[in-house]
Amino acid sequence: MHALSREQPDFVVSGVGGPRFGLVVSKAVGPAVIRHRVARRLRHICVELVESIPEGTDVVLRALPGAATAESRDLERQVRSGLIRLGILEECR
Repeated sequence: MHALSREQPDFVVSGVGGPRFGLVVSKAVGPAVIRHRVARRLRHICVELVESIPEGTDVVLRALPGAATAESRDLERQVRSGLIRLGILEECR
């Protein structure tokens, strides 16, 4: 009988107390290869933003089907725009 092991996640943006990001990339976005590509792009965007987000903030990003064909810079622009509208991120001038 094998003991259950708890694996550490491959992706950790911040430690305890920092902002946390959750990603929702459903099958509506496309097949697994496309969904994973979108998730990788979103994770990269989150890493770039983590220092600008207040501690203790939880952010959940839901990828819509259009994310499958969007360029990375467009995804980043949309994520930043949403966070600015929510008052989580300050607008760059």
